[in-house]
Amino acid sequence: MAMFRQRPSTPDGIINSVVSTVQVPTQETLKHIHRIQTITIAWMSVEAALSLWAAWTARSPALAAFGGDSAVELMSGAVVLWRFRTPASEHAEQLAARIAGGLLFVLVAYVVLASAMSLLGYSKPKTSYVGMVVLLGAAIVMPVLAKEKRRLSALTGSAALRADAAESALCAYLSIIALVGLLVHALWRTAWADPVAALMITPLIAREASEAWQGRACGGC
Repeated sequence: MAMFRQRPSTPDGIINSVVSTVQVPTQETLKHIHRIQTITIAWMSVEAALSLWAAWTARSPALAAFGGDSAVELMSGAVVLWRFRTPASEHAEQLAARIAGGLLFVLVAYVVLASAMSLLGYSKPKTSYVGMVVLLGAAIVMPVLAKEKRRLSALTGSAALRADAAESALCAYLSIIALVGLLVHALWRTAWADPVAALMITPLIAREASEAWQGRACGGC
């Protein structure tokens, strides 16, 4: 089986100690990756549209954070699909991993900004039942996609696929946390519960962004 080894260092010095093995997947594995990424893109298109619309109408930071995550994952899914539709190469893998990791960093900034605006009183979230339904659906679907992407990342040695798996898992975590925040707000009218719920997930997003940027594939994750 052909392999490409990522160099232990790059001219810009960002990747300096991580060595990963990018394997050329079989045709069957490639078809499965294409199928998983196509499902991801279709699901995230609907999820992002509905959650961002609900966030706008309800002025909800938690839903905005979740909708932002959905949009980021939609872009990440497209990047990974591109990665596995091109010939396997070190450059393509590094580029896809960097883009996916960079999108996660963008998501961290987005969540912090939306939550800070709510905590400072610039917006008062309202109850959104549409948002709750979307969050519940994501909590069910996304763990399944994340598990399969982690398996495929370990199989192919792809850091880009690992980052996409992390984003699917984060989408599931964020959906649960956001759903709890929305329920607490709906039941007890606790305005801070919504943005605090969104902020709770940011350390995990930042960690996964860093590991994806460094080009780490999903071995035992």
